Amino acid sequence: MEELQQMFQRQRKYMFYLLSVYTLGWGFTQYKIIFSSLILGTTISFYGLWILTRKTGHFVQAIIEGEKVRSLGTFSRMAAAGLAVLIVIRYPHYFSTIPVVLGLMTSYFVIIIDYFFGKIRKSDGKRGEY
Repeated sequence: MEELQQMFQRQRKYMFYLLSVYTLGWGFTQYKIIFSSLILGTTISFYGLWILTRKTGHFVQAIIEGEKVRSLGTFSRMAAAGLAVLIVIRYPHYFSTIPVVLGLMTSYFVIIIDYFFGKIRKSDGKRGEY
């Protein structure tokens, strides 16, 4: 359970770094629509990551206690993505669809990258050994 929290802490840090880079891009470049779209998508993706982590913790606790498990919050994450799409449709002058979708996928990219960095950390930098 503690490993799950440590993993979420690392992933949260990576997401905040990305959000800060997007914010700097929005503030200092002429691509405001692209960066505002990335910020919107990444923020909702971060919310989905938080839901997934929280529900996974409840899932693990329920398994340990032998209780029934409800869900991992798939509907909540899909509803949040739907909200992002509705915002893009409602305010097309401020947001673009493709960067919002890329932003929505950001948490999955962060999870994958964190997984590979974890593999490198566990092997202590020794390549080719299992």
